[in-house]
Amino acid sequence: MTQQEMAAVMETVYEECRALRAAGQKEYAHELDNAFRNFEAIGRELGLPREKILWVYAKKHIDGIVAYINGHRSQRENVRGRINDLIVYMCLLRGMCDEAERSAASPTD
Repeated sequence: MTQQEMAAVMETVYEECRALRAAGQKEYAHELDNAFRNFEAIGRELGLPREKILWVYAKKHIDGIVAYINGHRSQRENVRGRINDLIVYMCLLRGMCDEAERSAASPTD
């Protein structure tokens, strides 16, 4: 694959991930001001931080990707979908990290 072809793949993935995130926000977050609502709600139910809930969701896709790498091609979900889901979860985790760092840096009363 040429560098130009790979750049086109990345643009396609970025667009697919943007659409996937938007659909996920509508389905799971239900709040415009809290992109992490679903992870936080489940975390409260289980007494776990939102990051660990996210990791469980992401790990399911990692396991599917590893199965694909190891030759298991007939899966319930296409590996491209798993890859995109994992990218979105990692972006959400990045957002959680950024938010936590901002909160730690800002003084609280």
